[in-house]
Amino acid sequence: MQKTAEAVSIGHPDKTSDYISSYILDRMIEQDKTVKYAVEVMLKDNTVVLGGEIRGDVSLDKLEEYVKAALREIGYDERYAEIWGDYALNINKLKIINLIGKQSDDINKGVELDGWGDQGVFVGYACKGEGYINRELFLARKLNKALYEKALTSDNLGLDIKTQVTLNDLNGVETVIVAIPMLKYEDLTEFVVEELGENPEQIIINGTGIYQHHSSIADCGITGRKLACDFYSTASPIGGGSPWTKDGSKADVTLNIYARQLALENLKDNDECFVYLSSCIGRAELPSGTIKTVKDGIVTYNQLWCNLKPSAIIELFGLNTPIYAKLCKKGLQALSLVTTKR
Repeated sequence: MQKTAEAVSIGHPDKTSDYISSYILDRMIEQDKTVKYAVEVMLKDNTVVLGGEIRGDVSLDKLEEYVKAALREIGYDERYAEIWGDYALNINKLKIINLIGKQSDDINKGVELDGWGDQGVFVGYACKGEGYINRELFLARKLNKALYEKALTSDNLGLDIKTQVTLNDLNGVETVIVAIPMLKYEDLTEFVVEELGENPEQIIINGTGIYQHHSSIADCGITGRKLACDFYSTASPIGGGSPWTKDGSKADVTLNIYARQLALENLKDNDECFVYLSSCIGRAELPSGTIKTVKDGIVTYNQLWCNLKPSAIIELFGLNTPIYAKLCKKGLQALSLVTTKR
């Protein structure tokens, strides 16, 4: 059976949107660690639209400064604008539309009592192998990261990068697809082979040929649109909404990370472990929790009880500190209390 996974760089417009929101959240937490935040971002051409709700002792006067700082951290800085001109997002031509309001008083009533800020379902996954994630996704991310780092210092390669890896029945790499902007053609075949550590049966670099228009110039970026890339591709169901646009009380980031942590803790000598959680708005207790393990094709289910309040889980993972941009760039799997290999 073939298995395929895709990864995208932080320079992809959807992920750039995620990063802008995460970066602004970090700045809000620096002003008020109890801030309540839910801000979506849409990015098209050189316009950034911010829409959502914030509650806390914070100032929004520096939003344009924050957006530009986030873009510079990604690599869409003044140097990039000089190289790519109108082919890509241009920080020198940026326009900000602010549609941010205040968090609902109805929601806040439950959150103030240490209840979750939203309802939802959340899934954590872990399996044997590098990074405790499915191999096709691990390799797609590894190659994407290498290409992104190469592009950061290149005058020819762009930052809006997609990678896709297909494994064959023997778990070997069958097909690799790379989409990356180029001012002039550059053969990346040897680079792909070197980074993967094996020779795929087929390597496709830019399936439509060389392309130059990219980022928000060629696509509309919207937060939360790359969940399969953010989580576990097709190896596991996706739970919750976008984890990059909300503070820890909203559960989307917190319970997804907690579910991943529990999956790692319960993987043990199993081949795979899935953890399913749910939350109720305004309530601290979790309505449901299930652990599913798979070993040699045999599936086992166990009920999970969690008596930790939202504030305790948020504190456990440091989600009341400015780490959201780091998480957005590295992925949810970057934050885990389990670091030793089993």
